[in-house]
Amino acid sequence: QVQLRESGGGLVQAGGSLRLSCAASGSVFSINTMGWYRQAPGEQREVVAFIHSRGSSNYADSVKGRFTISRDYAKNAVNLQMNSLKPEDTAVYYCNADIVAGPDSGYSRREYWGQGTQVTVSS
Repeated sequence: QVQLRESGGGLVQAGGSLRLSCAASGSVFSINTMGWYRQAPGEQREVVAFIHSRGSSNYADSVKGRFTISRDYAKNAVNLQMNSLKPEDTAVYYCNADIVAGPDSGYSRREYWGQGTQVTVSS
């Protein structure tokens, strides 16, 4: 069974940095797009950044120039380097991936989500 596991959240002061990581485990045949979403209290979940299988990436306007998304293809992982953090970046961050599972799952393709990791930026 495929799972996504995040790490790297925490508490940081405004202007600081954090690095989030997410790795897919289990029977993974291939991974297409990987990305990060976030959800602040009382708000809808929103996309932060995503990166395609060939390496092209897209960012929300609110994080452009501050966040960098990257992939580690050998580890089936995606990272999010967050610099110049602001209090409004405070949210639960979720990893998302479009994965083709292995033969045990009939090479089925679906979207997977991590459990979320809290990022809190104090002013």
